[in-house]
Amino acid sequence: MGLPIEEWLFFVCIPYASVFTYACLNLLIKKDFLEPYAKPFSWVLIVVLSIIAFANIERVYTSVTFFSAALFLLIHLLILKSDYLGRFFFTYLIIFLFPFLIVNGILTGSFLTEPVVWYNNEENLSLRIFTIPVEDFVYGLLLFLMNVTIYELLIVKRKLPKNEHSV
Repeated sequence: MGLPIEEWLFFVCIPYASVFTYACLNLLIKKDFLEPYAKPFSWVLIVVLSIIAFANIERVYTSVTFFSAALFLLIHLLILKSDYLGRFFFTYLIIFLFPFLIVNGILTGSFLTEPVVWYNNEENLSLRIFTIPVEDFVYGLLLFLMNVTIYELLIVKRKLPKNEHSV
């Protein structure tokens, strides 16, 4: 629990900004372009993430992150039967193609002489996109999906029609 205040704020500010982006995009873009592909893509992702998690069980960051993301996607498909995964993946692509690559890239050493955040490569795949460990993308997917799930469940609880999400 000895995390600096910046780390605690990360777990409040980033999920809030991500869900806010998700809600705004839902209001601005009425069509769910990825809806036909969301469930098949989720199944493929579940299989791939599970295989990688089990094949790298000794790598804590990889195995825990990949297995958790696969399990949460499985819950969405089998239990929650979520109809918003297409919109989730669309927003994920926008957030992780632009702001995430820039900010996490800087934190992990892009454009700097030394990274701000160091990773123990014995705990991950040592596979990076630019300077960002691939596990960060899966961790981001899991964190973002958990928060979107809460947001969507609160909307259902409030019984708002899908096109009247409050921002």
